Amino acid sequence: MLVRGVVNELVPYEVREFLFSGLGYLRSRMSSQHTVVIEETEGWASNQLYDAARTYLATRINIDMQRLRVSRVDEGKSLMFSMEEGEEMADVHDGAEFRWRLVCRDGAGAGGGGGGGHARGGGGGGGNYRVEVRSFEMSFHRRHKEKAIASYLPHILAEAKKIKDQDRTLKIYMNEGESWFAIDLHHPSTFTTLAMDREMKRSVMDDLERFVRRKEYYKRIGKAWKRGYLLYGPPGTGKSSLIAAMANYLKFDVYDLELTEVNWNSTLRRLLIGMTNRSILVIEDIDCSVDLQQRAAEEGQDGGTKSSPPPSEDKVTLSGLLNFVDGLWSTSGEERIIIFTTNYKERLDPALLRPGRMDMHIHMGYCCPESFRILASNYHSITDHDTYPEIEALIKEVMVTPAEVAEVLMRNDDTDIALEGLIRFLKGKKG
Repeated sequence: MLVRGVVNELVPYEVREFLFSGLGYLRSRMSSQHTVVIEETEGWASNQLYDAARTYLATRINIDMQRLRVSRVDEGKSLMFSMEEGEEMADVHDGAEFRWRLVCRDGAGAGGGGGGGHARGGGGGGGNYRVEVRSFEMSFHRRHKEKAIASYLPHILAEAKKIKDQDRTLKIYMNEGESWFAIDLHHPSTFTTLAMDREMKRSVMDDLERFVRRKEYYKRIGKAWKRGYLLYGPPGTGKSSLIAAMANYLKFDVYDLELTEVNWNSTLRRLLIGMTNRSILVIEDIDCSVDLQQRAAEEGQDGGTKSSPPPSEDKVTLSGLLNFVDGLWSTSGEERIIIFTTNYKERLDPALLRPGRMDMHIHMGYCCPESFRILASNYHSITDHDTYPEIEALIKEVMVTPAEVAEVLMRNDDTDIALEGLIRFLKGKKG
């Protein structure tokens, strides 16, 4: 203390600052460790790299740490672990070790401005308050500096995106007027439980996987990054279940477009522009949801209404819909899937069926022996039974939908009774 006092007395403040900064510079130059600081916020905006690091590190964290932060945001989601202040952890990427530390410090805030952070203490009176500023410090050997910036940080961003895509709650959107409203999508259908021909199921899955990994391919050939599917077949054959399975498989949100709620091309345009990327647009019963051909023929025949609608040429027509599906407006987003469904493919306008419009036509047919076995496994957890030969022979002779078979299997928890009931049901349909 005495020496410090003498130094402070004899050496001017500016000289002391210069010497201390010089010593700090030399110490940092001599150190083998480099540190990157990742703040939680930049001004008022969230730092996407901080969010990505937090998500990524949560999957690498050692639960034996002395202090952990644990949370669960959505019901049904797994617990999320994160670091507490002062704790450290290590991660290895491409042979290089990176050490992480969470740092929290207090910063001053003012009622009307400043940067980001979390308010602590004080109230809403508009005066000064304290904010907690959080950051990650990532330390590594200086020989790994290039790897840290060019490889490790991009790796964290990519992995965090995958984690969030897999863990997020899917949404199903419905149109009302000119906007969408959403609810959580909890449909349990998967390709494992889907009662569908195995070869067709594998073909659809392969097509989806090929689609999502071909961004650069679509860009190179000059086409919008989208894919179209036409699902057709009798009611109860699993069209809606297939759509849900596709959404769950890809982790894509679903936009269920009710065309009877859309009167104008301008409204349709606003709805489609409002869709997010990585989503599925569904138009069910395309052959009867709106009589587009009749509407096109009636253009200009109806008189004005009290609400003075837009000019008649703005009414939704088949050509207008198709222009939004695969014309210039289809490029307003990317990584989108468009699905039309119909019970009667033969009723569709040829313009909907021309090559290149719907990339894949999927026939959802009546129940087959393979579909029955999947349903029996789903509802009664069995893979074989003495009644299978008789049931499968009957299924080949009658037209029965998977929905009908499922309904009969659900009538009784006793497997033997349920299968005997199915035999009686099939014999009744056979007559």
